[in-house]
Amino acid sequence: MDNQNIIELHDVDIYQEDNLVLSQVNLEAQSGQMLYLVGRVGSGKSSLIKTLTAELPLRSGSGSVCGFSLNNIKRAQIPLLRRKVGVVFQDFQLLTDRNVTDNLLFVLRATGWKDKEAMNQRIAEVLDLVELRYKEYKMPHQLSGGEQQRVVIARALLNNPEAILADEPTGNLDAESSDGIMQILHAIAASGKAVIMATHNVALMRKFPGITFKCERGKLTRLDEQAIDLGSLLEL
Repeated sequence: MDNQNIIELHDVDIYQEDNLVLSQVNLEAQSGQMLYLVGRVGSGKSSLIKTLTAELPLRSGSGSVCGFSLNNIKRAQIPLLRRKVGVVFQDFQLLTDRNVTDNLLFVLRATGWKDKEAMNQRIAEVLDLVELRYKEYKMPHQLSGGEQQRVVIARALLNNPEAILADEPTGNLDAESSDGIMQILHAIAASGKAVIMATHNVALMRKFPGITFKCERGKLTRLDEQAIDLGSLLEL
């Protein structure tokens, strides 16, 4: 899987309804890479992520994600695509009336798992990966924000996706919790998955280096490593 493009966008225009948000987008993400998307609120980061999950349709250009073409993707293919792509949200979106195990079981059942033993084994595996093995019976409100985000990452990993898309995953967390989440996401990339993360946190980007793209004035531009230290980025 090394050096294969998991995600490709070529000359893509990204729209929110009838508003052009980003134009002529070119982006490639390979297995094992960590990519950052930076830019002000409303600059197109979330719209780009929604395009990669086929939540927003591809109107022009060409794109593929995990072997699925985004051009004219059929409705029936979208759930299959989303099993190959794990999504991590800023606001967790956990089921508040179910414990950690039941949150994860819900996703496995919804994606076609039947074997109870296999489901329990997979849940144990992903909770080990995020270091939450002994919190499986806790309710979401009994967990810290950092622990809830670890559950979200575990949920994203259940179906062994080829890519993880994280939309401001540390936005609601303190510095220590953010650091722990970044260590997990970098380990996921090192395991051979492509990780794309939208963030405002320049300090984390410096500590956990990756390839950085900036959304600005309707364009997506790759930054060189030195640009991450520029004062303008601190205004994000």
